[in-house]
Amino acid sequence: MKYIDEFHDPALARRLLDDIHATVTRPWALMEVCGGQTHSIIRHGIDQLLPDSLELIHGPGCPVCVTPLEMIDKALEIASRPEVIFCSFGDMLRVPGSERDLFRVRSSGGDVRVVYSPMDALDLARRHPDREVVFFGIGFETTAPANAMTVHEARRLGIGNFSLLVSHVRVPPAVEAIMRAPDCRVQAFLAAGHVCSVMGTAEYPQLAERYRVPMVVTGFEPLDILEGVRRAVRQLERGEHRVENAYPRAVREAGNAAALARIEEVFEVTDRSWRGIGLIPDSGWRLSPAFRAYDAEHRFDVGDVHTAEPAACRSGEVLRGLIKPHACEAFGTTCTPRSPLGATMVSSEGACAAYFLYRRLQTPPAPEAPDAPEATAASAAPLAPDATGAPAPALEEATFRA
Repeated sequence: MKYIDEFHDPALARRLLDDIHATVTRPWALMEVCGGQTHSIIRHGIDQLLPDSLELIHGPGCPVCVTPLEMIDKALEIASRPEVIFCSFGDMLRVPGSERDLFRVRSSGGDVRVVYSPMDALDLARRHPDREVVFFGIGFETTAPANAMTVHEARRLGIGNFSLLVSHVRVPPAVEAIMRAPDCRVQAFLAAGHVCSVMGTAEYPQLAERYRVPMVVTGFEPLDILEGVRRAVRQLERGEHRVENAYPRAVREAGNAAALARIEEVFEVTDRSWRGIGLIPDSGWRLSPAFRAYDAEHRFDVGDVHTAEPAACRSGEVLRGLIKPHACEAFGTTCTPRSPLGATMVSSEGACAAYFLYRRLQTPPAPEAPDAPEATAASAAPLAPDATGAPAPALEEATFRA
């Protein structure tokens, strides 16, 4: 399949890994800010193939995971109302609020439905004019254009029983918040390719310059990630701090003009709380005054919500890159995908879910350094999947090593 098979090529993986091993001369810490990249790294064992002195830190790259508990509880309150059809993508249904989740609301009689697009929710509102239809609009810049288009269409078509519960967040302010934190260890970023495909790269050069960190726009397949790492460590070793686009097949400097225009029409920038991080100025979007009538928070008056995070959950530290998931005492014991304490164990992009799914159940012993580049090259070969799409056995051994 085009753009899939090519980016699992073991020969190219060997060359990239050899180059990375030959380039790195000292310890470095890189952060990926995308849950899709995190899952690809853990699934393919990429972090275990890199030099021991090169650490990949998992950042707040999962939109479900960073949705604040207060917003989850507001969603639960709205979804419990008898006049409401509450619509969401499936990965939000098991995200725990203070006392329950959307599955519990549905089992108690709430009309909670999984949809594949916000336009599906708008169609429900058209077909059920006697009900209030609410779509839970969360996510990074990637999902904002579709939600903006849906609200735009609701107003154009005069569908007044549709509203959007908005919890959109923006990546660049979060990157700045991470860099300003006193416990920050990040020395370079792998920027999320899908976010930059919408927004472009214009906001990143000033961050790279201000904090003197390389920022490499990176894709999601194994070779994409290895190329992003290669470019980042080359900059670090040379003392450079530039923005590089290692994902040119999807990202242009100016972004997507049509998507940006729709976002600017419907949303306005606002301060936003991130679960596990706290309030970050100018890090979110809300509906602009012209579209405020479609804001579910205002329509249902759910401003006064009191929340309580589980004391045992350390997902906030995971999201800030301070610990790996298996460093949490609850990981894999009292916190599992069937009984999660935090969103990072639920979402398909959550770091805790990735570590659980691919059996990173405890901190592995430090691997021995390779004797020569040939040893490193050999370890890279398993990146090719077999005919079923599953990792080859040797890679599986690296991935499942605990």
